[in-house]
Amino acid sequence: MSDESSGGSSDDASGRESGDESPDSRIRRRVADALGVGVESATELDGGEVGRVHRVALADGRTAAAKTGDTSLGVEAFMLDSLADRGLPVPEVYHRADDLLVMEYVAGDDELSPAAERDAARHLAALHGERPRERPGSFGFPRDTLTGPYRQPNPWTDSWVAFFRDERLRYFAGMADEAGVLSSELADRIDSLARNLDSWLPDSPPAALIHGDAWANNLVVDEGRVRAFLDPACYFGHAEVELAYVAFAGSFGEDFFAAYDDAQGIDPGFFEGRREVYQVIPLLEHLLYFGEDRYAAELDARLSDLGF
Repeated sequence: MSDESSGGSSDDASGRESGDESPDSRIRRRVADALGVGVESATELDGGEVGRVHRVALADGRTAAAKTGDTSLGVEAFMLDSLADRGLPVPEVYHRADDLLVMEYVAGDDELSPAAERDAARHLAALHGERPRERPGSFGFPRDTLTGPYRQPNPWTDSWVAFFRDERLRYFAGMADEAGVLSSELADRIDSLARNLDSWLPDSPPAALIHGDAWANNLVVDEGRVRAFLDPACYFGHAEVELAYVAFAGSFGEDFFAAYDDAQGIDPGFFEGRREVYQVIPLLEHLLYFGEDRYAAELDARLSDLGF
C-alpha cells in the first residue's frame, strides 16, 4: 500500500552506498535528505515490536523521531493525520514515505499516573465521539490500515456485526490458521462465535473513531497529562473495541474506566461478555505474531467464558 508521497531513497545523488554506513549515519543522511535540514545527531531508541526509531537532533533546533521498518509507514502517517484532524494529540508528521516516517519528537516522563489514566480516558472518550464524514453511520475507514505488521481491511460496511465478523474475527482467524498457529478445534469454536455474533453485539452502535492500540508504551505522558498518542491502528468501529483492548493490555486501571464512564458512558453488558468477544481479536493477533501457547490458552479461556 503505497502512500502518495515519496522520499527517503537508500542512496543519495552522490552515489554513496548505504551498506558502507552505520545505521545512525544512514538515518542522519536520510533525514537530512528528506527534510532539507542539517542533522546534528541520531540516537536509536527502545522501540516496539515493529520498526526502528531514532531520536534526531536537527540543525534548526527541532528534535524529530525517525522511524524505519518493513511495514508501510505512509499508512501510519495517514492514520496520524486522521487522528490529529479529529483532535487527538499525536506527533506532527514532517515527512512521509513507505520506508521513512519523520515526526515531531514528543518528550515525556513515562509515568502513567492515575491522573494520566484519567486524561487518556477523556481524550479517547472525545475521539469516540467522532463520526465518519465519508459514510455517516458506516463502519470502516477511507483506506485499509495496519495493526502492527498486519493489514487491517476497512471496507465501508453498514452493519457492525457484519464488519466485525468478516473484517476482524474471520479475517484474523484465517490468517492464524494459514500460519499454522491456530488449532482446528479453536478455529471451529471461533467460527461458531462468528455465526452467533448477533446475539452478543449491537448491529448499529455509533461508528466511533478508535485509536486501536492504546496502551502504556504508545502514550507519551508528562506531569499527569498525555502529550501524545503513538502507533495507531485506527478505523471507525464500536467504541467498546478500544475499551476491550485497554482492559486486555492491562496498562490502565479503575481510574481510566471511571473517567471514561463519566465522560462518555459505558453501556451495560460490556463487562459481562462483549469485552471478551472483542478481546478475541488481540489474542489472535498476538498468537499470530508471537506463536506462543499461552495466547492459545487465553483464547480457549475467552471462548469458554462465552460458551463456545
